[in-house]
Formats: sequence, structure tokens, C-alpha cells
Amino acid sequence: MAQADFWQKDQEEISQLTQRRSVLRDNIEQWKQYHQSVEDAGLLAEMAEEEEDQTTLNEVKRDITRLEKQVQQLDLQTLLNGADDHRNAILSINAGAGGTEAQDWAEMLLRLYLRWCESRGYEVRTLDLQPGEEAGIKSVTITIQGPYAYGYLKSEHGIHRMVRISPFDATGRRHTSFASVSVVPEIDTDIKVEIEDKDLRIDTYRASGPGGQHVNKTSSAIRITHLPTGIVVQCQNEKSQHRNRDMAMKVLRARLYELEKQKQEEMKQEMHDTQMDIGWGSQIRSYVFNPYRIVKDHRTNVDVGNLERVMDGDINPFIDAYLRRKR
Repeated sequence: MAQADFWQKDQEEISQLTQRRSVLRDNIEQWKQYHQSVEDAGLLAEMAEEEEDQTTLNEVKRDITRLEKQVQQLDLQTLLNGADDHRNAILSINAGAGGTEAQDWAEMLLRLYLRWCESRGYEVRTLDLQPGEEAGIKSVTITIQGPYAYGYLKSEHGIHRMVRISPFDATGRRHTSFASVSVVPEIDTDIKVEIEDKDLRIDTYRASGPGGQHVNKTSSAIRITHLPTGIVVQCQNEKSQHRNRDMAMKVLRARLYELEKQKQEEMKQEMHDTQMDIGWGSQIRSYVFNPYRIVKDHRTNVDVGNLERVMDGDINPFIDAYLRRKR
């Protein structure tokens, strides 16, 4: 940013670099604060030991425990360096085959994520919800707004499997249910099309076709080539070169808008294509309620024995392991 030509760069590039700088600056300030807090705690602990002040020592221990959690959280955040990690998230849950049992599982997953969002202070808005016929939900789509929402939740993208004694089975048999979780970043819907003069080659030529002698005698027709994309537009229907240029630029803006929109759709489709069939062999995580109680992530081999805690929204061990594995 100290370069003399920095502000002549592409506006999107400037925005990304500025945001990245802000994040790094905040992280550095937090590290400094934690470092100072650790030094202060060390000095306080030494004084308390000399004076045999057990009350103060207990307070220092609590402070150290809190600092450890804060440092771990900040360390985890340094792993969120993807292009879209800072964005809000759009999360969808779809029940697999299995009727009421699978739909109940989808609703349980929704509660899990809502509790996780609540613990982080994230704002949730429901975009669409299709209730089940007897219980649960067939599908739901929510937006999750908060710092790095997508960066954290991208680890949840995939098939989630549950094993339990079904409360909807009168014979008390054990059932296996599946639900798919799809997570994509919330991308700005207002696509800004910025066209710089240096990216254009404008040619004029004599128009052909109807329009009278004026059309054939002057170079009023316009051909505009957008050099970065290779898009070529031309206009010759207007009598004035100025009008033809305006119309050509209008067409160029529309073409560039469609191109950018197509890129965003392709990115979403690519994420969607990574979602396997909602069934056996494709799950990223299993939640076992019976015959034992455990949650196992099949990508990182992390096991959590406290099933109730996970279902109450504590998926942080899985997120942590996933991000560190990606690094």
C-alpha cells in the first residue's frame, strides 16, 4: 500500500488488500494484548507466591485459562485466509431418504447450527423452510451473518449421518438417517461493472445498410473491444457516432454483468457438485446415539464422546481439526 501507484490499481483489488490489512492489524493488536496479559499474570503470580496469597493465585489460574482459550481462537482465525472466508454464509439442510426419521434428523441439525450461531453472536435469518409431513423438516435455508461465518462453517459442507433407536418406529428398531448440509459464501448480489478506458479499444468505421447518405459518408459506426475479456460489441444503427458509442457501451456493460454473474453461479455450482449422494459411504460425520454415544468426523478422525454437548451446538473441535488439516 506504500507504493506510489497503489491507488491506481483495480478498485476490487484495493478493497481486498485494504480488508486484509485491517484483519492483520487487528490480529497483531490482539496478540500484543494477550502477550501483555500473560506478562502481567506472571508477575502477579510471583507476588502471590511470595506472599502465599492463594486467593490471588486462583484468580491468576482463571485468567490463564481464559487467555489460553482466546489465544487458541485467534490462532484458529489465522487459518481463515481464503478469498471468501470473511463473508457471511448461506447454509442449507436437506433431509435424505427415510421420511419422518430423516426429516427429524434435519431439524435436529438445524437446532445444532442455530445454537452454534447463538454462542458466537451471529445473526440468523431464515430464507426458506419446508416442514415435514409428520415431524421435522424436509429442507431449510438460512443466512448466517457475522465475521468469518463462511470460513468456519465451510467445514460442515457434506453428508451427516445419524444412528439411533427411532422414536417413530413402534418396534424400537435402530435406524440410520442422512441429511445433506450445503454451505456457500454470501456473495454481493449487486454486481458492479467498472470499465476503465485503458481496457477498451474503440474503432470507428463507416456503417452499411439503410440510413441515407449520411450513414455511408461518415465513420459513425462503433466497435468496442474489451481487452481483458475479449468481448467485442458494435453498433451502427444510430446516425451519430456519440449515440452509437453510448449504445455499444450499454451492451458491453450488460455482457460484462452476465459474465460476472456466470462466474458466481459457476462457483456456487462447483461447491454444490462436491456434495455427494445423501446416503451410505459419503458421510463426512456420524452421530451415533445407539448402541453407544459418540460423534466421529471421518475426514479428521476426531471423536467426541459428549454427544449431548455436540447436539447443543459445540462443533468447534471439528471446525478446529478441519481447518488445521486444510493448512
